[in-house]
Amino acid sequence: MSETTDRQYMQQAINLAKLGRFTTSPNPNVGCVLVKDGQVIGSGYHQKAGQGHAEVNALKEAGEGAKGATAYVTLEPCSHYGRTPPCADGLINAGVKRVVIAMSDPNPQVSGRGITKLEQAGIEVVTGLLEAEAQALNPGFIKRMITNMPHVTVKLGVTLDGCTALNDGTSQWITSSDARVDVQQHRAQHCAILTGSGTVIQDNPSLNLRWGELGSVQQVITPEQLRQPVRIVIDSANQVLPTHKMIALESPIILVRRHQDLNDWPAHVEQLIIAGSGQFDLAEVLAILAERQINSIWVEAGAKLSGALLSAQLVDKIVIYQAPKLIGDLGKGLFHLPQITKMAQIIDLTIEQLTMVGRDIKIVASPNYRKN
Repeated sequence: MSETTDRQYMQQAINLAKLGRFTTSPNPNVGCVLVKDGQVIGSGYHQKAGQGHAEVNALKEAGEGAKGATAYVTLEPCSHYGRTPPCADGLINAGVKRVVIAMSDPNPQVSGRGITKLEQAGIEVVTGLLEAEAQALNPGFIKRMITNMPHVTVKLGVTLDGCTALNDGTSQWITSSDARVDVQQHRAQHCAILTGSGTVIQDNPSLNLRWGELGSVQQVITPEQLRQPVRIVIDSANQVLPTHKMIALESPIILVRRHQDLNDWPAHVEQLIIAGSGQFDLAEVLAILAERQINSIWVEAGAKLSGALLSAQLVDKIVIYQAPKLIGDLGKGLFHLPQITKMAQIIDLTIEQLTMVGRDIKIVASPNYRKN
């Protein structure tokens, strides 16, 4: 097939993979398209951990027709036994003659093994087609596989003059209902939502996904498929109590603490104890969360925690919703950072997206950290 044709079918596989972005955590989003004689004979995507991978679903649809077909897969087929058999074996046993792979497995311990298995079976393998687009499907999974750290996105709602709240901490609502729907959609794509105990005490949030506020996501998943992200609170002084609103919702909560308390917590609340004193080493906290297969973290916190994450160079993305409102110079700022005395110390950002969400400006940016 021509490269143009290959790109067309790989794009279809990428579009399929996107359908799983609300349900596959902690597994990656993967799509597969099987083509024979210029026709798509099978397609599939990974929908949920423990269920069939994209290749399995596509092969099931193609049936006996898969023999002699070309498979387009957004991620290197797995070569090991997990909850499901190796997808590389499935393609080999089905008699597929050619496999086009967008990107190799990011896990350095297994990367390339699926490709090698296919080639040893006499299957033609092409790699690297639309690789950047495939990588964009799974930034959290890729980062955790390579660095053993989760991908961290900090979200902030601000006024046009850069304030997140009034001087007394009141912030509901600075941004529009459209922005809040967009935030819900971002939450739905992350493994976890992180905040600090100060935000819990000030705002008493639920930090959950609300079906009625998911907008277009309702067209992709059903209410039964809705996956609540793990809610994580940095709570070194044990300030969060069983009476706070978020505790009443029965989905997993992790309270990161120095010492365990004796309160009567429901079963869905875990006290994660990290020994020591004073402020947490946030890199240590994130590494522990990565060990629990948390690929991506959506941060909704105050200036102190947001600033600490940024100062520690742990933030990968910043999402800001800027409302056409003014508070003035007594309002709360976005990030609490050490005093900057030189222009060279200013944190530089790359703006990746600038759009309107309702009447608010949405800015997506990534920090350009200086090497120490």
